[in-house]
Amino acid sequence: MKQEAKWYAITQHRSTNHRYNEHPYEFHLQMVVDEFHRFKHLIPESQWGIVEDACWCHDVIEDCRQTYNDVKNATNEEVAEIVYALTNEKGKNRKERANDKYYQGIRDTEFAGFAKVCDRIANYKHSIQTGSKMAEMYEKEMDNFFLQLD
Repeated sequence: MKQEAKWYAITQHRSTNHRYNEHPYEFHLQMVVDEFHRFKHLIPESQWGIVEDACWCHDVIEDCRQTYNDVKNATNEEVAEIVYALTNEKGKNRKERANDKYYQGIRDTEFAGFAKVCDRIANYKHSIQTGSKMAEMYEKEMDNFFLQLD
């Protein structure tokens, strides 16, 4: 399924002109998948394909006007469950979007926390590499982020 999920995610982000700073959004998706490969030994090998597909697709509902059913039809139900869990709530700021309900969904969905950590590492690394102020924000959020995932 990996190639289908990868192409689906890239195509959806391209269709909405979604960017990651100056890069096409697939730059970020590849970074998340790279972190998945770095740490996949921590999850059962039987789940590697599902979690890798979820890493490719993790932002398509949130960023690309896709639905749970769109993701499910493009991939499968297990991937769609993880992607749905990783989709922020509506809100006017980061705290409202990443609220208790959001983190509860991640905790309740197997491997969603793993995929979210891959996403966070990718974002943090990129922020450090580019000198972005987002690095400070990620550092300030770190303790609460991991407490919420526990």
